[in-house]
Amino acid sequence: MQRRRRDSNPRYPYEYAGFQNRCLKPLGHSSKSRKCLEIGSIASEIERVTCSDSPAKVQAVFARIRECLRQKAARTRVSRVTKASPVDVYGYLDYRAFLRDFYAAKKAGSRAFSYRSFSKRAGVASPNYLKLVVEGQRSLSAKMAEKFGHACGLDADASRYFVHLVAFNQAKTSTERSLHYGKLTSFQHYRQAHKLEIAHAAYYSDWFMPAIRELAAARDFRADPEWIADQLIPNITPLQATRALETLIELGLLVKDSDGRLVQADALLSTGPETRGLHIAAFHRVMTQRAIESIDLVPAQDRDISSLTLCLSRGGLRAFKERIQRVRRELLELSALEAEPEQVVQINFQLFPLSRAGKRGGNR
Repeated sequence: MQRRRRDSNPRYPYEYAGFQNRCLKPLGHSSKSRKCLEIGSIASEIERVTCSDSPAKVQAVFARIRECLRQKAARTRVSRVTKASPVDVYGYLDYRAFLRDFYAAKKAGSRAFSYRSFSKRAGVASPNYLKLVVEGQRSLSAKMAEKFGHACGLDADASRYFVHLVAFNQAKTSTERSLHYGKLTSFQHYRQAHKLEIAHAAYYSDWFMPAIRELAAARDFRADPEWIADQLIPNITPLQATRALETLIELGLLVKDSDGRLVQADALLSTGPETRGLHIAAFHRVMTQRAIESIDLVPAQDRDISSLTLCLSRGGLRAFKERIQRVRRELLELSALEAEPEQVVQINFQLFPLSRAGKRGGNR
């Protein structure tokens, strides 16, 4: 077919511009540099082809337009899934809770979002894998955690945090949990979102925190970092004492009375369920280390370190534990009766097995 001349097509006023007499590429063969038409070129494509008297060509163009619109809609759905996460991962210490809230937020924002679309984005064959993870029926490996972080639209730092969070939640030992918790606290966004949690961690991991809290009950207590640093055994630095006072005040464990003097407060110290066991374990470790060092630092007449090695039945073990708990409560009541306390002491209780319990009625 001969194309119209230049005077009938004002878009191409030059006869030899190279467009009027150029043969079109066969329709249905997409160019390598352009897989489908862009929306802006659809109208011009229609205008070029409607000049033809071939209905087959017109039908082919409209087929290409429909395919273009379908692909663009698919890209739009994917972009909705991969945009930034609607929930802040740094605000979580439980990765399953984060994934649960992430799914709920995405589902509320887009009806097209589903467990299947998330699995596709994460490269997971199972369409309901996210659901199984949220419900605790599946766990995540480090590699799968990276895929989930990408599917959630997390940036590089947030994705690394998510990987460490998964490792923290799935750690088998307290040592491993402490290692990954330390990695979580290294993220600035985490420290900003969990200031109180960081203070809790410092209270349980630094032996002098509870010591200074109890020292505040002494009649001659002074909120002077240098005085506090000199009173403790072993001595700490004034800077450590300053930070300890700030932490104790932030936690509400020390408050100012009507005279402006720092005194103990009856505040309940509680951490979240994800870190409670971790912090308590750290507290016992540090206080056990203090007991070990006191053998060399404290004269024998000022301490009492003794132990018993016994063989007990199951019933005897339960009775001993109950007696220890009762003694602990009695000691707390005695300390409350002190009218003018002067010195802070540490009392540790340990009861643990040195052998396995045999099975009843026979050998192991």
